[in-house]
Amino acid sequence: MPSHIIAPQPRPTLTYQLYRGLAAALVPLAYRKIARKLDEAGFSADRQRERMGYASLPRPDGQLVWCHAASVGESLSALTLIHAMGERHPEMQFLLTSGTATSAQIVATRLPPRCLHQFAPLDSGGAMRRFLNHWQPDLACFVESELWPQMVMRTAAMCPVTLLNARISKGSLRNWARFGKTAQQLLDRFSLIRTQDQATLDGILSLGARAERCARGQNLKSAAGPLPVPLDTLEQLNRQIGNRPVWIAASTHPGEEGPALEAHRRLLEQTPDLLLVLVPRHPERADGIEQMITNAGLSHSRRSRGEPPRGQVYLADTLGEMGLFYNLSPLVFLGGSLTPVGGHNPYEPAHAGAVVIHGPLYANFAEDYPALQQAGGAVEVQDRAALAQAVQSLLDAPEQQQRHSAAARQFALDQMQGLDQMISELSALLKPR
Repeated sequence: MPSHIIAPQPRPTLTYQLYRGLAAALVPLAYRKIARKLDEAGFSADRQRERMGYASLPRPDGQLVWCHAASVGESLSALTLIHAMGERHPEMQFLLTSGTATSAQIVATRLPPRCLHQFAPLDSGGAMRRFLNHWQPDLACFVESELWPQMVMRTAAMCPVTLLNARISKGSLRNWARFGKTAQQLLDRFSLIRTQDQATLDGILSLGARAERCARGQNLKSAAGPLPVPLDTLEQLNRQIGNRPVWIAASTHPGEEGPALEAHRRLLEQTPDLLLVLVPRHPERADGIEQMITNAGLSHSRRSRGEPPRGQVYLADTLGEMGLFYNLSPLVFLGGSLTPVGGHNPYEPAHAGAVVIHGPLYANFAEDYPALQQAGGAVEVQDRAALAQAVQSLLDAPEQQQRHSAAARQFALDQMQGLDQMISELSALLKPR
């Protein structure tokens, strides 16, 4: 049977039936909590109701490709796909869904032409039915690890469903293996699966996915171009910083600000005018981080208060400006790698020509970080002492720093190739409307 033909729905397993019952009971309770968070983030009641499948926008005419992503990183990956597919198909419409307030706030300023954003429906029968009846997608693309059972099963009854940039942890694979028949039925609904790495490919094949539909694919995070940079703001910050040397600690998590601040104290002994731009992954933690800076005996200023970068630490506690901060310095410590978060996207700082300094915990990018190291664009450190040493060695050797920066930028550019094949595979699944 060709992969683009919609297959009959299988008889639901007992596990799936139990899941549907639990979802029906629990989703209304979950919605109250979710709606409260969205309300606190400033989203209207109409937008909150999107989580229950009620659309706040009309469906555009023509073919509609639905891309679903969980949060910020996955949403940015989906935007890469939408940009590329929109250029190939200028008549096509797109819908991007995500689950978090932060993702909605960030993508709102980056949506390409003919693309709408909605919050994703919760995984209940009623929410999914309302969502699908309204939007009637012609193709669904789920990004990374979004395997909500009812979302997959109900969408597959309407249109081809694909799983792109798939990355499923060993723990998740073990959990799915406990429900083997249900996992196999779920994976069988996908017309196409493309994984980020070999481990995920091996894992989903072991769960019963059809080999002819599965392959390693283009990593959408690597295919994305540079983050947006407001040049007037960049020029203003550069004027305010002047000739001071700068290093960045980006996307830091609890347990990483301390090492970054301790490393900065050591660095100040040799480079007294050095500025640390500290960019927490979650800006809502900024008050606590500010207290840590004070306790460390370091002077600081804070971007969310409109203060210029003065003092020894600039706390950059804003959303959507990472491209700006990456362009302030060619030295970036990328967080989520000294604590077991799994690492963050190294291609974003690399596009800015930054040497990526990172810790040893990068399971989310298990193949990407070593490749960037091999290319000369990254340096791995084990602890705060090694972090300070790595930054100092690059500050002391500007020519070496420039070589690393050029290698990082070239590596990122090289990875942008290869997206065309994925677009062709997705286009083949579409039928004329």
